[in-house]
Amino acid sequence: MAIEQVRTYLKQYGVEEKILEFDVSSATVELAAAALNCEAQRIAKTLAFMVDGRAVLVVAAGDAKIDNPKYKAQFGTKAKMLSPNETELLVGHAVGGVCPFAVKEGVEVYLDVSLKRFETVFPACGSANSAIELRIPELEKYSGFVSWIDVCKGYEAVIE
Repeated sequence: MAIEQVRTYLKQYGVEEKILEFDVSSATVELAAAALNCEAQRIAKTLAFMVDGRAVLVVAAGDAKIDNPKYKAQFGTKAKMLSPNETELLVGHAVGGVCPFAVKEGVEVYLDVSLKRFETVFPACGSANSAIELRIPELEKYSGFVSWIDVCKGYEAVIE
């Protein structure tokens, strides 16, 4: 089960005990926000795409949507989400529990700037009823991300 792989993976950082498991589904942004009793935008959703024949994950805020022109400028191709079967096969997590932890070899993780406006966010942990609260530097460290990118729209930007 993917949540056990995530638990084992996060153990190396000593945070496996921070994983939250719910009696209800957290498979969508709305369900996760309800389970956590937090704002939907603080859910760090992990979206799986195919780029040049490989799986790429983009972790974005719950209220953000992929901006196709920005995505194409970043990756040089049109945004093509993986099917549920492809996601499980190539990433190692089923849709509803996809997260940037304990992914299969070769999967690249990118963090979208839509997350930067929060002190903490809640990514899933490999199952459709789990999450973990992480500060942004923790998310960076535990996800092994490639880089911060700007491929989303529709969210309230940070006011500096």
